[in-house]
Amino acid sequence: MTKQWNERALIDISGAYWAGCALQAGVRLDLFSVLEKGGRPEEELVRELNCDGRALSMLITALCAQGMLERKKGKVCAPPEIIRYLSRSSPDYVGFIVRHHGEIMKNWVNLPDIVRFGRKPDASSVFTQDEDERRDFLMGMFNMARLQAGRVAEVLDLSGKKSLLDIGGGPGTYACYFCLKNPELKADVFDLPTTGPFALDIVDRMGLKDRVGFRPGNFNADPLPGPYDVAWVSQVIHGESEDDAAALIRKAGGILNPGGLLCVQEFTLSDDLNGPAHAALFSLNMLVQTPGGRAYTASEICAMISGAGAKRVRGLPVTLPMDCRVFVGEM
Repeated sequence: MTKQWNERALIDISGAYWAGCALQAGVRLDLFSVLEKGGRPEEELVRELNCDGRALSMLITALCAQGMLERKKGKVCAPPEIIRYLSRSSPDYVGFIVRHHGEIMKNWVNLPDIVRFGRKPDASSVFTQDEDERRDFLMGMFNMARLQAGRVAEVLDLSGKKSLLDIGGGPGTYACYFCLKNPELKADVFDLPTTGPFALDIVDRMGLKDRVGFRPGNFNADPLPGPYDVAWVSQVIHGESEDDAAALIRKAGGILNPGGLLCVQEFTLSDDLNGPAHAALFSLNMLVQTPGGRAYTASEICAMISGAGAKRVRGLPVTLPMDCRVFVGEM
């Protein structure tokens, strides 16, 4: 159905970042963690968070207005579900991806100039930035992947497969979930050396030290280890130009045993380029963050997998959040 536009709807979209910035500020100040054990008087929060009283009061009001906080009987309180997802001590904490979203906003403000002049963003990436930003990115990827990794593991048939390489796997979320689902499978995560400590921490947390390893390297510049029965390339090619993305998929196909599976997961555009919304906006995110990355269509991804020599290329019949789709070919 065609969306009905009016002045209010357009203005609301234009100012939507206000709500996101308020949330990001609350997370960065660790306001929600402080409220984990119950409501606190506002003056105590001012002292504990070392904030300006007037400014913190205004932030709390904005978060109350969005239902993330509540003023009640002289105290500031947070609903249980907010504590579950935004307190650092919670196993379901998603604050890392919230922090990452705040860190990349500085590039989004350059979008008009990038579109007008074709200026490429700086070549620096989260992997060359400071330790905190690197942590926020990698653990943010864990926050996001955990939302759907179990569902993907349920539908991706890895029966009979003994080995898997998670290429550019970051914290190794998918490698872990695939091994949990398939008891005979062992996996390696291949990513930059700085990623290793984060991946090994997740592997340890999930009790898989004997089945999931880490192999350091740059997937563009270095040879991939192998051979393996499965190559898993998840949310990687959107950071690459079309030529580099296709080259990486060919490279992944080249390390597979006969009968191996070449699997690609991506935020996927429709072939008519009319959406869907998250994939289209994420493609803009790649425009402002990378020199050549973008989101790809289903046809483009399938063509890359076929170009690596795979047969029976197909999309998995699973509905995933954020316009994610999984495509599989057999070598």
